[in-house]
Amino acid sequence: MTDAVDAVLFDLDDTLCEYRRTSADLLRASFEAVGVEPFFDVQEYYDAYERVVNDDDEHDGMRELREICFANLADEYGRSRDLAYEMADHFAEARDHTNVDPLPGAQAAVEALAEDHALGVVTNGAPEMQRRKLSALEFSDTFQTVVFAGYDAPAKPEPDAYYAALDDLGTTADRAVHVGNSLQTDVPGAHAAGVRSAWLHDGTTEPDPEPHFTVERLDELATPPWRN
Repeated sequence: MTDAVDAVLFDLDDTLCEYRRTSADLLRASFEAVGVEPFFDVQEYYDAYERVVNDDDEHDGMRELREICFANLADEYGRSRDLAYEMADHFAEARDHTNVDPLPGAQAAVEALAEDHALGVVTNGAPEMQRRKLSALEFSDTFQTVVFAGYDAPAKPEPDAYYAALDDLGTTADRAVHVGNSLQTDVPGAHAAGVRSAWLHDGTTEPDPEPHFTVERLDELATPPWRN
């Protein structure tokens, strides 16, 4: 790889922004709303989402995806699908995709990098949901491309979404870095595409796969580590 970097790609969820009300909070509220004790947790929901979004079927938006996830989990636990659909409706009504905060240092990092890098977003998630999150961020206009992995291309960690973003930005993998928080999607996806990874540290002591760069806060990227 060349040392020069002229493009930086960012993950969105829990990298650039986070919900003020977490998915775990909403899931608990959904169980309470239908009057049953929780029979799956938020990680099981996330895992079910990854399976559904990567299947070969077409899905009509995030609401349908969540309904399928909840119904599949209800099947696994011998619960009613009608109950799962009721929970999914409650979750959808309570979720405001604009109710997000930027992560500490996100705006400073993006604005500093934009001075001499092309910037893009590569995010797993339904376009209507992810666009609303991004629109709530003051620095959203800084990005020159947004690729919705799982829709525009296979979901991360497959490399196709990275290729699409790099093509939009007119650059190549050896001149790019991807910034993300996930060792399951962001880091391996970047590596599969031949892109260097900058990992937002989540407390894991021995990350696997090992990222090229690690930061505790995004504003550390204002002085890019790939220039050191």
